[in-house]
Amino acid sequence: MHSSIGIGLRPPHYQTLLAERPDIGWLEVHSENYFEPHSRAFHVLNQLAEHYPISLHGVGMSLGSSDPLDEVHLARLRALVTAIKPVRISEHLSWGSVDGRYFNDLLPMPYTRAALAQMSDKIKAVQDQLGRELLIENPSSYLQFAEGMPEWDFLAQLQQHSGCGLLLDLNNLYVSASNHGFSCMDYLAAIDLETVKEIHLAGFTDKALEQGHLYIDTHSCPVVEPVWALYRAICARRSIPTLVEWDLEIPALSVLIAEADKASQIAELAMARRQENHHV
Repeated sequence: MHSSIGIGLRPPHYQTLLAERPDIGWLEVHSENYFEPHSRAFHVLNQLAEHYPISLHGVGMSLGSSDPLDEVHLARLRALVTAIKPVRISEHLSWGSVDGRYFNDLLPMPYTRAALAQMSDKIKAVQDQLGRELLIENPSSYLQFAEGMPEWDFLAQLQQHSGCGLLLDLNNLYVSASNHGFSCMDYLAAIDLETVKEIHLAGFTDKALEQGHLYIDTHSCPVVEPVWALYRAICARRSIPTLVEWDLEIPALSVLIAEADKASQIAELAMARRQENHHV
C-alpha cells in the first residue's frame, strides 16, 4: 500500500493491528477518545505510534461557536500532541456549543464575515498554543443559511486569514453538493490544492423522503463511485495523504484495508501518469 494512504483507528481493530501490523501508511484517531493517558485506548495508540504515523482528528473544539476556546480541552489536546507527536492535527468547519453546553453533533456555520473573523481568530490562537498548523475539514450539511457566502469561498478565505491548512473530505463534499444542488467541481475550483494537506474518503446513507433523497454522512459503507471519481480528479493534479473512514457498522479490518488499497492504486496510477506527462 502507498505510504500516503491511511485508515481510521477504531477499537474493534486494536488487537489485529497490534498483533499483525498490516501494511498501512498511517492511522488517524478522534483526539478526544485518547485524552486520558491511563486508558487502554491511549496505551494502544502509544504502542501503534511506534509503528505507524498518527494523525489527530478533533471533533470537540467547536471552533465555529461564539463561546471562547475551552482552555481545558486545548490543554488536553496539547498533552496528547506532545505524547504522540502526530504528523497532522485537524478539526471541523462547524460549531457544537452554546454557553458551555455541548451538542452531540457538528452543527453548520453561517458563512458570514463576522463568523469568518471569529473562527479565524480562534484557529490562530489554537495554532499558537500548539505550535502546529491546524487543518480544517469541510462539513457535510443538510440545510443552508439564507445569507452568507458560498462554503467554498468561506473555507478558502478562512485558510488565507488564519494560515491553517485544509482537510478536504470528498464524501462530505459530494453529500453536501447533492443535498443542496451545487457543483463539486465549482467547489474544487475555488480551493487551492496546495493548502490541502489531507483527504478523507468515506461512505454515506441515502435516505428516501417524500421531498426526495437526502444523503447522510454516516461513514457506514464503502466509498461510492462518484466520490472515487472526485478522488481521481484530485490525484491527477497532486498527491495528498488520504484517509479511508468507517465509523458505523464497522467491518472486518480486511474490508477497510481493501478500500485503502483501492485508494492506493488510484494514487499510484495518477502519480505514474503525472511523471510520464512531465517527461514528455
